[in-house]
Amino acid sequence: MFEVLISHIEEKVTLSEKDKNALQAFFVPKRIRKRQYLLQEGDICKNLAFVSKGLLRTYNVDEKGDEHMNVFGWEGWWISDFNSFLTGIPSVFNIDAIEDSEVLLLSRTNYEEITLAIPVMDRYFRILYQNSIVTKERRLMSSVTDTAEEKYLRLSASNPEIIERIPQNLVASYLGIAPETLSRIKKNLTVKK
Repeated sequence: MFEVLISHIEEKVTLSEKDKNALQAFFVPKRIRKRQYLLQEGDICKNLAFVSKGLLRTYNVDEKGDEHMNVFGWEGWWISDFNSFLTGIPSVFNIDAIEDSEVLLLSRTNYEEITLAIPVMDRYFRILYQNSIVTKERRLMSSVTDTAEEKYLRLSASNPEIIERIPQNLVASYLGIAPETLSRIKKNLTVKK
């Protein structure tokens, strides 16, 4: 489980052997079955979750009962309701597993302590936050400027594993389009090839 985490961290910062050995003490491993919740709307997010195996999703449900996808998290990704985690307010999101998954949980206390015990982790988390902000800005801009086909092409180019592993209705929800629209786009792209 920890090999994926260490590999991910080392893509961004350099860890000493001492740092690698110390990391494990801050995380709690957890297995999550397909369709099992990691977090439910209304609960307080008490952990950041690093996905070492599997696939999870963050979404909310509107008053009509329609799901709206926010984020997918697969191997090497972090997933949580960061606002709830930092502020202690109830989450507006659900997080559940699309596949049987394994995550490493980092509590709020351990989140604070890891950056003191392993100072390079402070830089690691700062890099993650910067990347997250850029990604969210691009997604927001795409949602108002791109056509449905452009959104799909951008997603399939940047994250082909999403297209392969995630059910089409969830991909459509993530893109903010109807499943029928996504089917039509995929059919048209196949014809163009």
